[in-house]
Parts: sequence; structure tokens; C-alpha cells
Amino acid sequence: MEGGCSCGAVRYRLASAPFDTGWCHCRVCQKISGAPALVFTTVPVEDFVVEQGVEAIRTTRPTEFGQRQFCGTCGTPLTIAVDFQPETIDVTVASLDDPDALEPGFHIFTASAISWEKDSPRLPRHEGWRPDTRGKEN
Repeated sequence: MEGGCSCGAVRYRLASAPFDTGWCHCRVCQKISGAPALVFTTVPVEDFVVEQGVEAIRTTRPTEFGQRQFCGTCGTPLTIAVDFQPETIDVTVASLDDPDALEPGFHIFTASAISWEKDSPRLPRHEGWRPDTRGKEN
């Protein structure tokens, strides 16, 4: 599997089949992504291979137990590595070229889930812009 950031500065490949794909609702994931949750998948650390843009990758340590990598050009979250699992790295599924190839199997840190997120399946869905989007001609 291959993936990268939104601006194309960083490209990577997963050299083995990922496992432990799931949703994370922790506050760090919410704040780093600006979204209610992030979906991660796991590979052995040596199987996350940066093919392009290693110089664009930035690292932050927002918790006492792990660090995250993101594209320093566009800000796309890429990975999380936790100290107590040094043999693996978690990769953001949405940064994969084909995120549909992996389906989450669990949710973690649900105590931090944003309360209105559970209602999102019932909201109206549109394939593109909403018909009444301000400033758009319909």
C-alpha cells in the first residue's frame, strides 16, 4: 500500500500488510486533525518506508508516551509512534492512496468522543456541495 500527504511532498509505502485498524477519539487526535476522530492502522516500524520527502516530515511529541509525524509543508498527519510499542508505528488511514482498502475494527478513547459525533449517520448527505451552499451558483 502507498500513501502520502495532501500536497504531495511526502510519499510512503507500507512494506507489509497493516493490522489493528481502528478509530481513535482521544483529544490529541481531535486537536491534531481538527476532526472528531482519526483512523489509524499499524505496521512494523521498518515497514513504514518514506520514498519521498523525508526532509518535509516534522515530528511533535504532544504526549508523554508518544510522538507524531506530519508533513511540515501542508500539515497532513501521518503517523503516531508510542514508546511502549517501539516495534510498530501507526499510520493515518486517510493518508493512504486507497483508504477504502482498510476497514476499522474498533474504537478507542470513546470517553473523549465528541457528543454530537454519534448523530452524524442521521444527518443529510450530499455527494458534493450542499445545494444551498452560500456563494455557490446551483
